[in-house]
Amino acid sequence: MNGNELAASSLDTTDYDPIEHLNAIFSSPSSLRSVPTTSKALRSYRDGLDDEISAFVLQQSDSDAESVKRIQTAKNDLAELFARVESVRVRAIQTEQTITEMTADIKRLDNTKKNLTLSMTALKRLQMLTTAYEQLRGLSSSRQYRECAQLLQAVIQLMAHFKSYRSIDQIATLSRNVADLQREMLEQVCEDFEVTFAKGEVAQRRGMLAEACSVMDALGDNARSRLITWYCNTQLREYRQVFRGNEEAGSLDNISRRYAWFRRMLKTYDEEHAALFPPYWRVNEMLANAFCEGTREDFRGILSRAARKADGMSLDVNLLLSCLQETLDFEQSLEKRFSNTSRASMDTLESSEDKSPIFSQAISEAFEPYLSIWVEAQDRQLSTMIPKYHQQPLIPPDEEFASQMVIPSSTELFSFYRLTLAQCSKLSNGDRLVELTKVFAKYLDQYAQQVLLFHVSERPSGQTPSKVPQIEDTILVLNTADYCFNTCTQLEEKIKSRIDESLRSSIDLQSQADAFMGIASATVRSLVRRVEVELEPSWREMRNTGWSKMESVGDQSSYVGEIVRCIESKAREILSMLHKQQYARAFCDNIVELVANTYLANIFQCKPVSEVGAEQMLLDTYVLQKSFSTLITLSMPPNTPPPTAYTKRVQQSMSRLSPLLKTLQVRASPPEALVQAYLIHVADKSDANFRKVLELKGLPKKDHSHLLELFHAHRNTPSNEKLPQNSPVLTPLNVGTGSNNNGPVAGALGIPGSLSTAASLSTSNLHGRFDPLSYGSAMLTAARDGVDRLGTPALGSSSNATPSGTATPLPGQSNVGKEDGVGPYSAAVTAPTGNLNENLRNIGKFFKRDMSTFGRFGGGSTRPEDS
Repeated sequence: MNGNELAASSLDTTDYDPIEHLNAIFSSPSSLRSVPTTSKALRSYRDGLDDEISAFVLQQSDSDAESVKRIQTAKNDLAELFARVESVRVRAIQTEQTITEMTADIKRLDNTKKNLTLSMTALKRLQMLTTAYEQLRGLSSSRQYRECAQLLQAVIQLMAHFKSYRSIDQIATLSRNVADLQREMLEQVCEDFEVTFAKGEVAQRRGMLAEACSVMDALGDNARSRLITWYCNTQLREYRQVFRGNEEAGSLDNISRRYAWFRRMLKTYDEEHAALFPPYWRVNEMLANAFCEGTREDFRGILSRAARKADGMSLDVNLLLSCLQETLDFEQSLEKRFSNTSRASMDTLESSEDKSPIFSQAISEAFEPYLSIWVEAQDRQLSTMIPKYHQQPLIPPDEEFASQMVIPSSTELFSFYRLTLAQCSKLSNGDRLVELTKVFAKYLDQYAQQVLLFHVSERPSGQTPSKVPQIEDTILVLNTADYCFNTCTQLEEKIKSRIDESLRSSIDLQSQADAFMGIASATVRSLVRRVEVELEPSWREMRNTGWSKMESVGDQSSYVGEIVRCIESKAREILSMLHKQQYARAFCDNIVELVANTYLANIFQCKPVSEVGAEQMLLDTYVLQKSFSTLITLSMPPNTPPPTAYTKRVQQSMSRLSPLLKTLQVRASPPEALVQAYLIHVADKSDANFRKVLELKGLPKKDHSHLLELFHAHRNTPSNEKLPQNSPVLTPLNVGTGSNNNGPVAGALGIPGSLSTAASLSTSNLHGRFDPLSYGSAMLTAARDGVDRLGTPALGSSSNATPSGTATPLPGQSNVGKEDGVGPYSAAVTAPTGNLNENLRNIGKFFKRDMSTFGRFGGGSTRPEDS
């Protein structure tokens, strides 16, 4: 390939590279001789390209000129097309005008024919109207009502065609004559009815009166209404004279005579008068409505006069209810009769369930303002039931205890509520139902206080000691409180479904339901108290152990085994009776909190505690934690794993002991190690808490100042500047001042809040058996005062002990806001002594909220059929 061919082929490539091209052409020094040739070839190639570009430009110019020419041609064609269209339009208009001129005469002929036809039709109708009018006058005078009805309809229809012609004198005169004839016929028919009924000749003239009704139908709604009103007034005239003019006959005692009289009236209508009126007139229903309206007004006056004559005394509630019941039965009988027959033709497209009642409260409405007397009667009856329930035994003599039983009086009370509600909803769905709900709430509060709480906190009477509440009794009260809680909610929903929508917001039984939850909390607390008393010997053994003289760590301490054995034995018995998992969980949670708090308080009674002693205590806590992890499964089938949330809660409760014990494990020499251990485990900046640790270790007072200086130096370093000021574990605790190894200490530890339970365990006033005297009084005092004084002071963690999870609270116990007076229990703590139910509600709200974290709370009543 020569240089020209190589240059041409290279320049035509799409990825042309001039450097590569030059290197290919001049690959060696000897190839430089071809430079002139190569340059000539490139100029030749460039000239060729210029020629091609010029040709393309010339060709494109010719193409543009041709396009412009074609566009001009198209414009000319369009102009010609528009001209043709306009020409067609002009010719079409001309054609239309020509056709109109040709058919003008034909249109005039059509209009003439139409007018002639209308004139002939009007004349024909006028002739028919005149003839019918003359015939109608003759027939009406002879009382031939069947033919009159047909002719009257024809006259009225024909007269309607001449409304626009009344400006013509003859038509106006005829119209007046027709109207006069209609009035004459109306008066004539009414007179015939009046005369016939006055003479008692209904049976003889039944056919004529029935035909006369067809004339009234033709005369229109006003005529028909006038006749029906006259009939109702005529039939009820005797009723009004007898029962309004005679005070004795019109009294409430004779209400049954009123309804008997009207039933006889309906029977007379069915036998003698029903054939007179067309069925679709519903004359019997109109008669019943008139009777109900008049009777309702009579009752309003009678009740008003009776209330004034009572001189402040209530109306006879039995008589009032008897009359109201008879009225309701009468209304129901009317409803049954007329809703199925008289409205059947009108409601064919509607479901029978969607029909509104016809006679509901037609008469009984007069009684509603006086139903407060009935509500007061229910109040009085309930006031006699609560003392009876108070005295009844929890279990009937002929029944045996079962873990799912409820106290029979609770089902009896709600059964009474259900029947009373059903009766009241028939009488009223307004303000009286609101009043009844308030009565329900009042006695639910009394039942919670005087029956349920009484049976688990009975006080001594005179010289006879009170009966110690058995575990079975406590379980019965717990089941009943849970049943009442669920049934209260169901009762509230039933009342709301039956009351007027505008009054639904005033129905609220949640405070009563919360009060029953407060009772449930109290029963759980009493079950925990039984375990608490059983553990006292074990805690005494712990306090009497020489923790400062231990030389080595062995297996678990003997008191730990006794604690585990005692808790498992008592818990197995109690858990087997708790059929709801929520309460079993609450019981176990509080057992764990009890042991954790008591153990922590007893550590301060065991001073001094050596490093080996602290290590032994830490080992004992691990043993307790492992035992508690399976506590809730004691009543479950074998190999059932404990709930994850419960296991986590056990770890959180018991882990509060570790910081203190791990700090006590560190020797005081070198002192920096003890200070660092405190800042790592206890992790606060409190001088007082640090001194508590020094006293627990039994360090001499002279060493305290040096250790405090080191503590101040280390706590102010940047790594510790974010530590809290006070530890939630140590701050509530005070180190006792009595002997540490020689038995109980005289006086309390002075531990505030919930940890004071453990403090009381170390005093001499706590006995090794269940004390019914202190228990009974403390149960009521806890609810009345709104503080946790159930047997011993509060049980459970302190307000700051477990930030991430606290035990289920017990009566009067609060895990939130106890120190600063805020939170759910601040109102209960400061409540007056007599406000027992209010405190129970506050306790129940907190108990319910805490239980909701481990399962749906209140998942159904114990006995759904009783709800």
